Amino acid sequence: MPDEPRELSEASAVYLRFRELFGGVPSSRSRRIRKKDDRDPSASQPFGKGRDPRGLGDVVDQLTAQLGWGASLAQSDLLEGWRELAGEETAKHAVPEGITEGVLTVRCESTAWATQLRMMRSDLLARIADRFPEADIQSIRFQGPDAPSWKRGPRSIPGRGPRDTYG
Repeated sequence: MPDEPRELSEASAVYLRFRELFGGVPSSRSRRIRKKDDRDPSASQPFGKGRDPRGLGDVVDQLTAQLGWGASLAQSDLLEGWRELAGEETAKHAVPEGITEGVLTVRCESTAWATQLRMMRSDLLARIADRFPEADIQSIRFQGPDAPSWKRGPRSIPGRGPRDTYG
């Protein structure tokens, strides 16, 4: 009866499988691993071509170009750099609100400031195009302060708002 094949326990089967995979008895898998080592030696070398470390700035620039973030990052830089772009005094009275579809919206403290900045529009657009070309700003819209709303407050009434009530 010693010649009869004996069934292996599960633990023995796992042991033999691991022994085959990780050492001991050579198997077809270990031959496959050796074949990988026989590949082109210049394909991947630690100091080979293209393996030099790169700066973090270069990597981030490449990533933003790949993902198409250049325009949105330039627009956010424009909003952050408004003070240097427009000047200290102008920035005190005019604040950029946002950019939609190539139009920069600037909220002004008064209608007088909005009018003055409308006259300076071409100069500001030239500075923006020179400093932030990727932002793709086509126009600037200057808005004065919002008009007061007659629809809210303790003495408001429903209706169209203030109007002629004499006739």
